[in-house]
Amino acid sequence: MPTLNPGFSTLAVHAGAQPDPTTGARVTPIYQTTAFVFNDADHAAALFGLQQFGNIYTRIMNPTQAVLEERVAALEGGTAALAVASGHAAQMLTFHTIMQPGDNFIAARKLYGGSINQFGNAFKSFDWQVRWADTDDPASFEAGIDERTRAIFIESLANPAGTFVDIAAIAEVAHRRGIPLIVDNTMATPYLVRPLEHGADIVIHSLTKFMGGHGNSMGGVIVDGGTFNWSKSGNYPMLSEPRAEYGGIVLYQAFGNIGFAIACRVLGLRDMGPAISPFNAFMILTGIETLPLRMQKHCDNAVAVARWLKAHPKVAWVSYSGLEEDPNHALQRRYSPKGAGSVFTFGVTGGYEAGKTLVEGLQLFSHLANIGDTRSLVIHPASTTHRQLSEEQLIAAGAGPDVVRLSIGIEDAADIIADLDQALSKI
Repeated sequence: MPTLNPGFSTLAVHAGAQPDPTTGARVTPIYQTTAFVFNDADHAAALFGLQQFGNIYTRIMNPTQAVLEERVAALEGGTAALAVASGHAAQMLTFHTIMQPGDNFIAARKLYGGSINQFGNAFKSFDWQVRWADTDDPASFEAGIDERTRAIFIESLANPAGTFVDIAAIAEVAHRRGIPLIVDNTMATPYLVRPLEHGADIVIHSLTKFMGGHGNSMGGVIVDGGTFNWSKSGNYPMLSEPRAEYGGIVLYQAFGNIGFAIACRVLGLRDMGPAISPFNAFMILTGIETLPLRMQKHCDNAVAVARWLKAHPKVAWVSYSGLEEDPNHALQRRYSPKGAGSVFTFGVTGGYEAGKTLVEGLQLFSHLANIGDTRSLVIHPASTTHRQLSEEQLIAAGAGPDVVRLSIGIEDAADIIADLDQALSKI
């Protein structure tokens, strides 16, 4: 890049990329190959023994994937990153690297429903236990910590409630107790919030959402903040103890502030296999180039739509941090002054049935289980993304029976509002 201190938009276009050395292609190529030729036997041995960086097999690494990883790490301000097949895969590999059977972690109650299900059900198969805490009360995170607690997990901007979390306050709890803070930054993206600057140690994303931004490719990423001492407590043996499969290397000792990302790659991705395809890495890279433009448009549209809904006689309530009267507005201004994001919830007068009528009456909006698309999207979380939860869990997660979630796209705001207006008129 031509500047020593590039801005966010420049990094979004250029970080990690350079013209292809063989062909001169300016856009990062799709390296659609399963494996890579070694120079000789010594070169192969050095790669397999972690004495040298390089490409071996696309399940573990790929040049297209490498550009994506470097770009996201640069945007988040991290030391290294690992791109994988999905956001759930990113969470799986993150916890696989730090948890042993019988360990536990503290997670915010206000989370994406799929994460609540993964943590509360799938993780039981590994004997990893989750304990829930309230993001409005940082002390509740500390109350659940014991000698087997290995991390705290939160979302920077909670899904589906669209509320910002006091990252710094929860980071202070984590670090006082000697455990890392993991932050899912999917909803905010680094354009709005950079969690590492507020005390997070690890950042994850579902790249499927706003980072890719076009609803066409699955992906996830783990960003290593390079700030946590994985050897100090002895509680993270995959990083702090010799690895027999790599000749006794201690990964944190050998790789320092990129040690966590390396461990996720060479211990988790290598053996569990949730690799991102080169094509999806390419598509997400292309999407990231316009991330700052899209996110600002998302935010501008969302606040206009939220204000209009707030004044509508058939709308019972609107929860959007970008509204000055919203209880979460102060945190939004502190952590995300550029805007409050694209996703928010509201309730229609008449509850569940009225919300169902609204969703079915929309025409411009797409009714589907995704967020972060260029298109405006709508869903009723209680019957879809969060349907596996009890009513108590639904309310705690901000996805009660009357909740409708919108993901506002980049269409003209007047057209988005007109579609909502005609659908509300049918109630």
